Amino acid sequence: MSNIDILVSEVGPRDGLQSIKSIMPLEAKKAWIAAEAAAGVREIEVGSFVPAKILPQLADTAEVVAFARTIPGLQVAVLVPNAKGAEAALKSGAHKLTLPLSVSETHSLKNLRRTHDQVIEEAKAIVAMIRELPEDQRPHFEGSLSTAFGCTLEGPIPDAQIARLAGRLIEAGCDEVGLSDTTGYADPRAVKHLTRLVRGVVGDDKLTGIHLHNTRGVGLANVLAALDVGLTTVDSSLGGLGGCPFAPGASGNIVTEDLVFMLEAMGLKTGIDIEKLVACRTILKEALPGEELYGFIPDAGVPLGFKPASA
Repeated sequence: MSNIDILVSEVGPRDGLQSIKSIMPLEAKKAWIAAEAAAGVREIEVGSFVPAKILPQLADTAEVVAFARTIPGLQVAVLVPNAKGAEAALKSGAHKLTLPLSVSETHSLKNLRRTHDQVIEEAKAIVAMIRELPEDQRPHFEGSLSTAFGCTLEGPIPDAQIARLAGRLIEAGCDEVGLSDTTGYADPRAVKHLTRLVRGVVGDDKLTGIHLHNTRGVGLANVLAALDVGLTTVDSSLGGLGGCPFAPGASGNIVTEDLVFMLEAMGLKTGIDIEKLVACRTILKEALPGEELYGFIPDAGVPLGFKPASA
């Protein structure tokens, strides 16, 4: 990560927008991504290659990727639900692909309409497509362990099942796996436990990132736990965009602005300018007037005399 300590990966243009009914205009998406990149954000998940009839909010993902790729130094990430989506992602030139594998098979069948074995086969097919490309054109491929901290349909997922699926994703050819708290069930102890469990199977270098939600108010506490066990990439969403249906009035995603403040206040470099980051909210307010944005830093401001680590 060169001159930064923690990579803050912005997922609002994908996870945030897919969670709301409003459809953000393409030009507003471009303005949002450009503004965050100008603020110092190094990685942005700009969309998902799913059928437009399922997620019309993300129907223009190919166009968004094409624009984002013109921004120097920006890692352009996308989510793909299967090999067909990955094929479109590869054509678009995205730098990073993430395939979600729900460790809860009930959730996997409901979300992707695929069993665990079928998702692993999709992963193998994606790896085969990637390996057909010249080495310097191959995107990074992550298998995300969704519902890792618990499922609204199955409840707690056995450790052995999580560990086994993590190993199968790496065996299938994924470059790394990621932990995802899809349901907002995680707590700091669970974050440490699962990180150690999965790293014990795949190795420390194959698990570096985590996707956490603030559904039950412990999002930032979970980030601290993740840092304690050596994770260096954290997902978040500008304004906490993407409200959680399981906790009305509560933010689903961690608020990027609050996360960056906490990290910088701790002396950890993110490379992100907080004032420029907060200014990006104006784009969301104008393009999504009916959506509520969250965050403490945008309202309270930074403390007098605050010196960010990235300054």
